[in-house]
Amino acid sequence: MARLSRWDVIAGLSVAGLLLPEAIAYASIAGLAPQQGVFAAIAGLLVYAFVGRSRFAIVAPTSSSAAILAAAAASAEAAQTPEQRLALAAGAVLLTGVFLLCACLTRMGALAQFISRPVLRGFAFGLAVVIVLRQAPALTGLELEAHTAGGFLWALAWRLWEVNGASLSLGFGALALLLGPRRWPLAPAPLIALSLGLACGYLFDLDALGVARVGHLDMTPMAPHFPDLSQESWEALGRVALPLVLIIFAESWGSMRSLGLRHGDRLNPQRELFALGLANIASGLLRGLPVGAGFSASSANEAAGAVSRMAGLVAGLCMVSLAALFAPLVARVPQPVLAAVVVYAVLPALDPRPLLRLWRIGRDLNVAIAAAVGVLLFGVVDGMVLAVALSVVATLGRLASPRIERLGRLADSRAYVDLVAHPEALTDPRILVVRPTEPLFFANAETVFARMGDALPAGHGTPVVILSLEDSSDLDATALEALIEWESQLAGQGRLLLLARCKQHVRDLLLRAHPALADPQRSFWSVDEAFEAALALVETPPK
Repeated sequence: MARLSRWDVIAGLSVAGLLLPEAIAYASIAGLAPQQGVFAAIAGLLVYAFVGRSRFAIVAPTSSSAAILAAAAASAEAAQTPEQRLALAAGAVLLTGVFLLCACLTRMGALAQFISRPVLRGFAFGLAVVIVLRQAPALTGLELEAHTAGGFLWALAWRLWEVNGASLSLGFGALALLLGPRRWPLAPAPLIALSLGLACGYLFDLDALGVARVGHLDMTPMAPHFPDLSQESWEALGRVALPLVLIIFAESWGSMRSLGLRHGDRLNPQRELFALGLANIASGLLRGLPVGAGFSASSANEAAGAVSRMAGLVAGLCMVSLAALFAPLVARVPQPVLAAVVVYAVLPALDPRPLLRLWRIGRDLNVAIAAAVGVLLFGVVDGMVLAVALSVVATLGRLASPRIERLGRLADSRAYVDLVAHPEALTDPRILVVRPTEPLFFANAETVFARMGDALPAGHGTPVVILSLEDSSDLDATALEALIEWESQLAGQGRLLLLARCKQHVRDLLLRAHPALADPQRSFWSVDEAFEAALALVETPPK
């Protein structure tokens, strides 16, 4: 552990003030008692401070994982008592921790890469919309039952005349305060909003006005407890814990890596998987929420001046003190104010600028929108599964349909570039130089060779074809066989195939499968070497 500095103390105190209201708010998203969010935050902060390696990461409940937990627990059993719901939630968090540890042991740190950033942004956008809509009951004083965003809007539209004016005024007043200019940069806005909401609870008879309160926080320390669940419940939770694993590690690693790169810190994804796994197991044993390194809390820690993981340790200890001292006061906070804190916490995910950027660059906007729509139409868990599937499908779709570039040499250089982008590049009509823009593998090999064959002019005007394999560091069996078949087809047309940018591993494969192509006279390290060899061949008169 690093030495404690005054900057870590300042950052820890600031983060604790931010996390206390957010932990309570995220517990409401998950449909659990407020103290479960506090227990989770304390467990995540303390465990990660001793095991993790990012000096800025704040491991605590997040809005996305809380929403997935709510959907996971709801889908595990049809009817639940509060005790059953708490047990199911704890089981899901425990399994999430176990799966994260398994991913660490099997070195599956790249698991999060199955969710591309555009899909993750679309998923976060749709999830934020769902979370905001789920605050409608607390903001309006209505009891609304629905499982999708459309269902909430429909239920709200039919009961608009029953809205509680006092609840609505408190909620939107708190939101206006949260979104207003920040005159107190060292004081967390959510904590100020909760304090003013508490003052309103003392000044006015909110119970008579029909305004609900947060309710009792039972901060009695509880011993680690393993939930008593049936085998069927464990199996159901095992299926729904996988989306939690994906979103927690994708969100956490993204936060850790971006902040680490900003300061030149190097992180090991396997070590972070291990730390996140232990933190979630600790939270599950305390019947808390799933925990991860959210970007907003981690960024706040960095902005407050944290220099080591000791800031997280200070924040965890401070959370213990705050919860013990102010639990009776938090119980009197109006529910609409807490709902406003939830809305404020997820507003960054509703920022359309990342999606607009995808539109401007013309890349992956369709999959981002599809991920957002999937969450809105099918719910959080199914939307998460759809987001992962979209990431994989989008990747396979791009790899399966590569562009075939014709290359030419830039004047006075040895660089070979795409003729479409550089029509001034020099070519020789007797030599065709082609390059697939994606690695060759079973899903695209036959299509690529067929398209390159169609690009050849009729007759014998192009006796030499150079294939650049710079994007293919390996070839599977299908791609290898397709390459050998294409070489035979070219030979039948009186054409010679040369390989350029051929990696050593590919050469070794060819040496075992088709030694003629692995010959140093036909397989070259660079395109320029292959082109010079081709020129020598076409300029040598036939004997």
